Amino acid sequence: MTNRFFIDSNIWVYALSGQSEEREQKARAFINGITDARLIISYQVINETMCVLKKLGKNEAELRQFIDNLFDACEVIGFTKEAALLASEFRETMSVSYWDSQIVASAYLANCQTLISEDMQDGSIVRGSLSIKNIFSK
Repeated sequence: MTNRFFIDSNIWVYALSGQSEEREQKARAFINGITDARLIISYQVINETMCVLKKLGKNEAELRQFIDNLFDACEVIGFTKEAALLASEFRETMSVSYWDSQIVASAYLANCQTLISEDMQDGSIVRGSLSIKNIFSK
């Protein structure tokens, strides 16, 4: 089975925004270094990333190119009733925000082995199968 990495929106923002050279380099190196796995994102990740990039001054042509590139590079998954219910459970049991719980639920239901995010505790394991990795932690 191919490894599946769910990449949270904050990682894409760093990789695409040009706002923090150090984090941009780490995010790009990590994403580009994944050669033996499938990159997974959700529509939520696309929406959050594009919203932040727009606030950072990217124009619509740039945003359309980013969207096109994300769809080419990643498997994009939707949000289901099952994901909404699981997200609610994760909010309760993991003490994460509404939006983060949706990311965790989407990653878990997409059978990802690893969720790459800076928003949650590095090294956490969700339900025995989903590992959370913060590529910026020391």
